[in-house]
This record gives sequence, C-alpha cells and structure tokens, in this order.
Amino acid sequence: MTVYAIGDIQGCYKPLMKLLKQVNFLPGHDQLWCVGDLINRGPKSLDTLRFLSDIDDSVEVVLGNHDLHFLAIYHGCIEARNKDTLQKLLDAPDSSVLSEWLRHKPLAHFDSLDTSFGIQHYLMVHAGVAPQWTLQKTLDYAAEVELALQGEKFRKFLRKMYGDQPDSWSDDLTGMKRLRVITNTLTRIRFCTAEGRMDFNIKEGLAFAPPGFRPWFDFEQLTPKTNILFGHWAALEGFTGREQVHALDTGCVWGRELTMMRLEDHKLFSV
Repeated sequence: MTVYAIGDIQGCYKPLMKLLKQVNFLPGHDQLWCVGDLINRGPKSLDTLRFLSDIDDSVEVVLGNHDLHFLAIYHGCIEARNKDTLQKLLDAPDSSVLSEWLRHKPLAHFDSLDTSFGIQHYLMVHAGVAPQWTLQKTLDYAAEVELALQGEKFRKFLRKMYGDQPDSWSDDLTGMKRLRVITNTLTRIRFCTAEGRMDFNIKEGLAFAPPGFRPWFDFEQLTPKTNILFGHWAALEGFTGREQVHALDTGCVWGRELTMMRLEDHKLFSV
C-alpha cells in the first residue's frame, strides 16, 4: 500500500485524474489523503465528489472552508456567492447522498505510518492549528465541531459558523463562539500572533505578514514529533521553510499545479 496526500482539488477533476494516473494509484490498495477544499471555484465539483465518495474506503478526507460552505448552501443556511461554482453539484440527483457523505467527514486526521524515515506521525488539517494547541487538543477540538456538524442541530451550526470573531482561541470560550474559533483555526488560519490572534484578511505569501503576525506554523507545538499536512494557502507555493510542515495547495484552481506527496518518502508529484 502506498499513501499519498493531495492538495486542494477544488473541483479540478481532470488534473486529479491525470495525477492519479501518473502514480498508478490503485483504489482498494493505495490510499489518498485529501487536505480539504475538495470542491468549489473549479469546473467539476460534482465529478470530484462522486469519484472520491465512490472510493471512500481508499480515501481520508478533512473538511475545508469551501466544503463547509457547500454544506451551508445545500441546507439553506446561506445564499451562494457569485464566485461559487457549485450549481451542478447542488442540482444533481445524488446531491443529498454526496452532502451527507461530506457532512460526516472530520476536520482533522491523525495516523502513524511506517516509512523510509522510520515510523512517522502525520496530522492532516485544512489550514492549520493554534499556537496553544497540542496534538491531542487539536484532535479533541476538531471532534467538538464534528459532533456539532453531524448532530441533529447541524443546520444551526452551519448558519452561525460564519464570522471572524472571536479571532483567537481561549479555553474559556463556550457555545458557538468556541465552535467558530475552532472551525476558523482548522479551515481558515494563515497568519497569527504568538498569542493566537488570527488575521483573515491577508491571503498572500510569507512576505506579507501584518506587523506582529507570522505564519501559524512558526508557533505550533506539534513538530518535530509530528508531520503536519495542510492546504488552503496557495500563495505559499508549497514552501514553509519547515521540514515537517508540508504545504500541499499549489494553486491548481488558479491555473498553477495540483500537487501530491507520497508519504513513504515525501516525494512530490504535480500536474
């Protein structure tokens, strides 16, 4: 079995198929880890979700902000935006099945693999983690959101998850404010302060950090024991400067590349 982790697909179905063919990916034998943002902005969100759900036993998925946004639109919690490219997915006869498949995916995935580097630990999230979070706290907090998203009152969560405030983590947070900060951290964080206050306005690369802010991975506590796999931040172009922090979104939906990493030896493949 070979395990690959792939960056933000965002409905770029044809590059996905081309990349899997390049490495001779075999469903049922190999595994594909997806860092979230499976859909939206690209041309074939419906085909992408159908394919990934069809090979569910060979896929590990964490949810990204675009995936959550689709769920909110589908369940009538928010209107679609002009830049969204989700209408074919929303209108599809199997949209209910696909949305349920997506709604029951996690926001964080952790596993240990036997690689050419020895036993390696991998945490996969869409965007990042807060400076105060340990590995166990990251998984526990992600589970809080997963419980809300998969519970009977999930529409209430989807309606109220939008917003930038509070903009930093605190153990004292409760209710929807707590869930919103966890969600924003796992699916939207780029720059933050050492105390964990997040800036959601700057989407450019490392040179554009606001005063007092740095990329979240300059502060996290998980490495060197854990490799972190994430997407979301296409402007990084795959570079973090950290050996065990792997940025996999290389902007396919913006006309650049779709990138996949073989976890066995960290070799990159792109189309």
